[in-house]
Amino acid sequence: MSCGEPHETDCSEILSHLYEFLDHEMPDGDCAKFEVHIDECSPCLEKYGLEQAVKKLVKRCCGHDDVPADLRAKVMGRIELIRSGQTVPDMDVVAEARAAEARAAEARAAEAEGTKGAKGDAESRLGVQPPGLSAT
Repeated sequence: MSCGEPHETDCSEILSHLYEFLDHEMPDGDCAKFEVHIDECSPCLEKYGLEQAVKKLVKRCCGHDDVPADLRAKVMGRIELIRSGQTVPDMDVVAEARAAEARAAEARAAEAEGTKGAKGDAESRLGVQPPGLSAT
């Protein structure tokens, strides 16, 4: 993509590194070039603003969920494979993520059930009736 205006750094290069800039993963020298370009190029500024808004929305809506440890390990393993230039096994990442989330939800449900069961056992041993129930 190019806005048609002459820039020191081409629009396509800026947009290809947009997430590095948004995630503060870009070297300082490149950040300076990026900022100069964004200041003088309204189409790139618009794209930057849009991606920044999406990133904030995702953080607000999804930033509180814990990522299952096995899913995090798989994703980090794939990132390392890609960075090292190795071929990545063709697997369905979405299916893996859903399976990991299902396992995490089952673990939470089992933990909640175990807590409820332990509370009920303690109440029965102590002869305590749950609220709303009469001892008839």
